[in-house]
Amino acid sequence: MIPGDANDEDAVRALLLDRRRALSGRLTALTAAPELGAAQGFGKRIGDGTTEAIKRLTDIGVGSSTEHVLARIDRAIDKLDEGTYGRCDACDQAIAPARLSAMPDSVLCVACAALHRRPPPRR
Repeated sequence: MIPGDANDEDAVRALLLDRRRALSGRLTALTAAPELGAAQGFGKRIGDGTTEAIKRLTDIGVGSSTEHVLARIDRAIDKLDEGTYGRCDACDQAIAPARLSAMPDSVLCVACAALHRRPPPRR
């Protein structure tokens, strides 16, 4: 939970909704179609293609990560509605208050989060 507001679910909900709005806006910007007439090619100079390709791959990675965080925020909000916020989705043990303070969207305790960690992207 938030430091100083250990039992204030309204404050946690407001924080989660604010983060959700901010991330949704960022995701919308990342996935927006280019403006008409905007250059959609990879450029004409040597290196332009590489720079543009790296930018696009970075945007895809950021978008994917943002979608994952949004899903976790949505689950945390659902848990507030269910009355299970602060309990681990995997083992049903309490999530440490320090973890919830640092990451209010946590739905797994530290031990379960380590077990469910996403594999690193392939390179």
